[in-house]
Amino acid sequence: MQNLSRRFSTVPIHKLLPQQLHQHQPQPTRFFIPFSEYQQKRKLLEHKLISDLDVCANLSQVKEVHAHLLRHGLSQCCYVLTKLVRTLTKLGVPVDAYPRLVFLQVKYPNPFLWTAMIRGYTVQGPISEALNFYTCMRSAGTGPVSFTFSALFKACGDVLDVNLGRQIHAQTILVGGFAADLYVGNTMIDMYVKCGFLDCGRKVFDEMPDRDVVSWTELIVAYTKIGDMGSARELFEGLPVKDMVAWTAMVTGYAQNARPRDALDCFERMQGAGVGTDEITLVGLISACAQLGASKYANWVRDIAEKSGFGPTENVLVGSALIDMYSKCGSLDEAYKVFQGMKERNVFSYSSMILGFAMHGRANAAIELFHEMLTTEIRPNRVTFIGVLTACSHAGMVDQGRQLFATMEKYYNVVPSADHYTCMVDLLGRAGRLEEALELVETMPIAAHGGVWGALLGACRIHGNPDIAQIAANHLFELEPDSIGNYVMLSNIYASAGRWADVSRVRKMMKEKGLKKNPAYSWVETKKGVIHEFCAGETNHPEYAEIKKALDDLLNRLQAHGYQPNLNSAAYDLGIEERKRILMSHSEKLALAYALLSTDSGSTIKIMKNIRICEDCHVFMCGASQVAGREIVVRDNMRFHHFSNGKCSCGNFW
Repeated sequence: MQNLSRRFSTVPIHKLLPQQLHQHQPQPTRFFIPFSEYQQKRKLLEHKLISDLDVCANLSQVKEVHAHLLRHGLSQCCYVLTKLVRTLTKLGVPVDAYPRLVFLQVKYPNPFLWTAMIRGYTVQGPISEALNFYTCMRSAGTGPVSFTFSALFKACGDVLDVNLGRQIHAQTILVGGFAADLYVGNTMIDMYVKCGFLDCGRKVFDEMPDRDVVSWTELIVAYTKIGDMGSARELFEGLPVKDMVAWTAMVTGYAQNARPRDALDCFERMQGAGVGTDEITLVGLISACAQLGASKYANWVRDIAEKSGFGPTENVLVGSALIDMYSKCGSLDEAYKVFQGMKERNVFSYSSMILGFAMHGRANAAIELFHEMLTTEIRPNRVTFIGVLTACSHAGMVDQGRQLFATMEKYYNVVPSADHYTCMVDLLGRAGRLEEALELVETMPIAAHGGVWGALLGACRIHGNPDIAQIAANHLFELEPDSIGNYVMLSNIYASAGRWADVSRVRKMMKEKGLKKNPAYSWVETKKGVIHEFCAGETNHPEYAEIKKALDDLLNRLQAHGYQPNLNSAAYDLGIEERKRILMSHSEKLALAYALLSTDSGSTIKIMKNIRICEDCHVFMCGASQVAGREIVVRDNMRFHHFSNGKCSCGNFW
């Protein structure tokens, strides 16, 4: 990186401001007017021209105002010319083509006119010209203003050039007085954050003598984006006056970092503080409710949206979020009602509904809605195609999925990303076409991320192919070295194939890395809206005795109908009875037993789970839905399973 003196390459001021341009300027007709009256009329004219420029919508209108300005002898009025240059920049007029010519006719440009030109080049580029103007400004003896540095810092952030940003930072200190300027400090923080140097942004913040809510909120949002909610909360609690934007940053931050309960608690504090709610706050809150998957919270947040004036019928942003939430809460019919009731729909509304159908195994409905969208003016985007491809994958519709994938770029200008390739690998893998899936991964025009190789590894588990599994796992160990799920899955694949030496090798790798399995847990909502959470193997629930008895009774009834535990779903190095005991203590079985005890007979049981449901629990839920006469809905980290009358909506294709 060149130093500042080189980056700010100097151009002789006489070349930038040629005096000959001023020699033939038309001279206004002169009349004798008292000076005080002349000043008053001039100020009124200047204000009128500023107002006229404010409403200019195209270049022709700007030129009319400019001609009026020249006729009244204001060709050297920096106040109006600054507004003229800024208006031209806003309209996208190339800086070199018009604004620069205007600027060059001014004998003594003031700091604001210089800054308007600098800003024009920071907006349109190249940034080198903005730096050139800054250098000439300093050479001409004109001092910068706070807007000069804020424009330069914004440009550095936009091009992610932290080294240049640091040089501008040094200039604020050398020129003097600007390091303590609130507006400059805020844009400096923003620059460092955008460039990925949050610690530098925090240092600027800590050294600022004065801060406003923008200063605090910029850093709070930055911490939430990297998942450091501890630092975000620390800053938030220290914020003297918390406005809606700051509260929203925390609510959304908790939701984005998979801490839905904290998001709800934060929102309730926000309401208690009497702070208003907007659609952005609601979308973050709705996302938190979607993660919890509880009907109680779903209806609660919708009621809040309606009372706040952001109901789904009128507000497309909130409506789209509610579709996603109801889908993830297992209330697909309610999601579709929201969709149908929306007066305006966009690509996010359609995509959310298509993804909802896909998650619930309603592949035909998802594809039908996709084709309905194509009859409107709304064009599908990358998320829309993830939805329809996922639907095809979960239903085994290989040919349909291939056709859709082929049309993405050709007809809709959607370039397939690694996420779309993940869907295709999953589609082929689930259908048992493992060699074909591997070939697709190896011939992808872009780098495969963990999701692509993970889909292939998952397919190998379904179809018991340890050789391809090893290939996929090797890539995953490089891309996600600390993700224990990959090691566990590979170990289980080897165990199913009876390759015990390989099982020992993988477990040794896990031990050497100090990796531990994430605890499996499930949660279920009772009729009073209380959410009860169960961990695998849990025995300390206050009603455990009743839960254990209900589970044993259910097991006996299932065994009478031919149920046999799938021992492959338990650890392979234990005895048969111990493996049976572990299977019966899986978290979703405990949640099911508790739901049978605590919900009304005939009502649908909804269970949410943090990891994928195992084969044994899937068979168990199928049987339970038949012998108990209850519909059971299980949401794992992959999809929804609707169990009814002994069958699952996935058709065992999962």
